Amino acid sequence: MPKITFIGAGSTVFAKNLLGDILSYSELADSTITLFDIDDERLKTSNVVAHKVAETVGANPTIEATTDRRKALEGADYAISMFQIAGYKPGTVTDFEIPKKYGLRQTIADTLGIGGIMRGLRTIRVFLEMTQDMEQVCPDVMHLNYVNPMAMNCWAIDRGSNIKTVGLCHSVQGTAHQLAHDIGVPEDEINYVCAGINHMAFYLTFERDGQNLYPEIRKVYDDGRAPDWNLVRYEMFNRLGYFVTESSEHFSEYVPWFIKRDRPDLIEAFNIPLDEYITRCENQIAGWQKLRDRMEDPDEKLEVKRSMEYGSQIIRSMESGDPCVIYGNVPNRGLIDNLPEGCCVEVPCLIDKNGVQPTKIGSLPPHLAALMQTNINVQALTVEAALTCKREHIYHAAMLDPHTAAELSLDQIWSLVDDLIEAHGDWLPHYQ
Repeated sequence: MPKITFIGAGSTVFAKNLLGDILSYSELADSTITLFDIDDERLKTSNVVAHKVAETVGANPTIEATTDRRKALEGADYAISMFQIAGYKPGTVTDFEIPKKYGLRQTIADTLGIGGIMRGLRTIRVFLEMTQDMEQVCPDVMHLNYVNPMAMNCWAIDRGSNIKTVGLCHSVQGTAHQLAHDIGVPEDEINYVCAGINHMAFYLTFERDGQNLYPEIRKVYDDGRAPDWNLVRYEMFNRLGYFVTESSEHFSEYVPWFIKRDRPDLIEAFNIPLDEYITRCENQIAGWQKLRDRMEDPDEKLEVKRSMEYGSQIIRSMESGDPCVIYGNVPNRGLIDNLPEGCCVEVPCLIDKNGVQPTKIGSLPPHLAALMQTNINVQALTVEAALTCKREHIYHAAMLDPHTAAELSLDQIWSLVDDLIEAHGDWLPHYQ
């Protein structure tokens, strides 16, 4: 039976969902589950929850918990990353509040933009330390990464280590589910091919029984039936002719057209939730103790149902040989011809005992590749800064970020980067 290590297992709800997925497969029911987190209290809660999940699904795993990362990784067959470096405070708060002083507003700030850049810098440093440990104690591990900024992290791991890594997100299958609802077609009858970069992949085909369903999506837009929380993506569909995978609140800060301090009418018209991630975090923190009490209550029944996450499917297929297809974030080695070689792309991947086998897509429609390139520029320079510890590339990444460049002058961008590096202190020791 495999050893599966959870890195950042204190993310209790996410860990619970993945554990339920994994342990409900008979092939994985007797696995060794190792939970690691630096927060001992949250780790204890996750340990209790893991035992309850196992009991609920009738599995008999070996469950262990430790605050020693190297020990957790020793001999691991699979490692699942799900952590947030610097947490909500000071990390997320810093990424939002300092840019606000310059009039630069964000919604999520975990993938691109100035917030995504800073999050990437402090996260990549930890990933490189962790993969060094992996190379020594579990060199053949299959690393499943759920940590954002996805593309930056996976690109840096590929350049800075020998560890096999696939980045996993639920935006491809999640958006397909939403679109199926919008057009009134059963989700299990839809077939699609999607490709691009994480949070900016597009459905190249979206059909049922060989019939193109894009005209049905067009009718939703033309009839004014687009959900009010999804107006940005429907507008982009109208302009580009293809539907993007990541949510409207995310996508609005990857481009220069929607969040403008001198255009509050745009923010209102497209229903853009500024500071959305701050609001989510505050709500989660406010409800954490109640949630924890419920999860730890021995009399509380734990509901376990399969999630849409790909992690368990990958592990099951690699262990059993029963193949599946998932969407993974992998290095672009001849997969998408008109995106840079080596950058991190999101494409369909076949999984079996041979591991993760990405599908060659060829060339994307040129306007989609051009839009992705504006994000890849920022990813590339952030990764370069993280791997070389050259501070100047942080300025360059911010300077080329579409949203930041649309709002601030060069002097303001330089000053903002300086303020953010200073505020991060020991979280970014190489740039002080």
